Amino acid sequence: MIYGVGIDLVRIERVREVVEKWGKRFLERVFTGDEISYCFSKKDPYLSLAVRFAAKEALIKAIGSEIPVSLKDMEVVNFGSGKPFIKAGGGLRRFLDEKGIHGAHLSLSHEKDYGVACVVLEAATPMGRL
Repeated sequence: MIYGVGIDLVRIERVREVVEKWGKRFLERVFTGDEISYCFSKKDPYLSLAVRFAAKEALIKAIGSEIPVSLKDMEVVNFGSGKPFIKAGGGLRRFLDEKGIHGAHLSLSHEKDYGVACVVLEAATPMGRL
């Protein structure tokens, strides 16, 4: 059953401006070391940073703000095929386990000025009905 759905849209230039202003301080507060390395291995790291930031925000929305979550407790990783997925750790991992959330589907995209992410969380039991 679907536990929650979240979507987030980020202006890529905004991410670039924040990184240029705050540098490592911002990057290390929001992203894991592996995420930072991956993004800066790309021709335009700000595209990858933007969609990863959007993915983290979309995951928080899919959870429904039930708990405070550290952005570093979630990591956007890619399978060998390139398909992105979310790796959870810390308090986020404990929350997902407690709620019986066993799947997180992630879709990322960017076009010109914007990056977007959509997250769908799956749980073993239904969350509610209309």
